[in-house]
Amino acid sequence: MNISEFDYNLPEELIAQFPAQKRELSRMLVLDRQSGEIAHKHFYDIVDLLSQDDVLILNNTKVIPARLLGEKDTGAKIEVFLLKNTDGKQWEALIKPSKRVKNGTIIKFSEELQAKVLERLPNDKWMVELVYDGDFYPILDRVGNIPLPPYIERKLSDEQIKHLDYERYQTVYAKNRGSVAAPTAGLHFSTEILEKLSKKGINIGYITLNVGLGTFRPVKCENILDHKMDSETYEITQETADLINNAKAMGKNIVAVGTTTVRTLESAYQKYGEIKACHDSSEMFIYPGYEFKVIDKLITNFHLPKSTLLMLVSALAGRDKIFEAYKQAIEMKYRFYSYGDCMFIK
Repeated sequence: MNISEFDYNLPEELIAQFPAQKRELSRMLVLDRQSGEIAHKHFYDIVDLLSQDDVLILNNTKVIPARLLGEKDTGAKIEVFLLKNTDGKQWEALIKPSKRVKNGTIIKFSEELQAKVLERLPNDKWMVELVYDGDFYPILDRVGNIPLPPYIERKLSDEQIKHLDYERYQTVYAKNRGSVAAPTAGLHFSTEILEKLSKKGINIGYITLNVGLGTFRPVKCENILDHKMDSETYEITQETADLINNAKAMGKNIVAVGTTTVRTLESAYQKYGEIKACHDSSEMFIYPGYEFKVIDKLITNFHLPKSTLLMLVSALAGRDKIFEAYKQAIEMKYRFYSYGDCMFIK
């Protein structure tokens, strides 16, 4: 399969720079993956579109304020982007501009947080050791910035907008810290919507997959089969495993919220032949031709051209149906990407 098959042109003004006024007011394109029929709704309609035959699975990962702005003792400005906690106070990170640092460089972010550069790693990454006293995450919440994707442009000096991003680039059910990007399909759920779904008798379960920067990485290979996915860690609890297995046994539909949930469940099934409680990692690449073993329906945002996420939704609904849906979404001026509108593929 050639990468050009997953390319499309998106007018820049359709890239959402801010979230909808209220989470559930986002628009939602509903695509029937069997017939190809398309309907245009709002996210609050999801309550009517789901029934007791559906089981909803969400990713409860929490985005950390991974973007740290600091300086060397010379006054040179340095940005450190925390990627993954590897051991104690040591983190894999990206550093910009990297030519200004070397092993042993000290970067000061505030009176309570510094980083010492330990060594250069492959793929433009660095190992850094954070220097602080006490509990780390309250310090990071004070000092760090929410790591918005590169297509959302911000002046970090605006405290009002910073506060908005802290609240809205996070799901209302975020619980387990570790992501450097939001599982964006979940951003449309308000507490009220979740309560209405529960009252309707729809079972809701949670997995955790910590979203890495690879989620934004376009596929660079001509032949998509040559692409290698970044590894991401995930966890499935016994409660969620039981919920899914019982639902499948009863012939109910598993509705995944977001591509991260899809990859978690399909990865676990591929490895164990069933959904079981586990703490594991996934490098699973889902593209057209893949046969889904667990999920039946998907709530997802609109994805970047040439991205693995676009390939995943094309695997579920068929490339032609997805591209027709995207064509209509562009014509009707839907808002795209992380802060944008969503699709319900059923």
